[in-house]
Amino acid sequence: MVKQFDLKLEDLTPDASLKGLGLDSLSVIEFTFILEDELKITMPEENVKLKTLQDVVGLVDKLIAEQKDAAQ
Repeated sequence: MVKQFDLKLEDLTPDASLKGLGLDSLSVIEFTFILEDELKITMPEENVKLKTLQDVVGLVDKLIAEQKDAAQ
């Protein structure tokens, strides 16, 4: 996020809102595509509310666990 959206590392706290970091809905979608590519996960098709960095981390953790279990 620091590199992609020109943010400061110290601003990336779990409770930081994506909107407060300057990410609009298009930026969030772009970020989810980056996460899919980098982490080899598939984001859900339905609309997921991502308001904070913790929301993103929670979703990514959940998807990694689900997709790992599905592969076994």
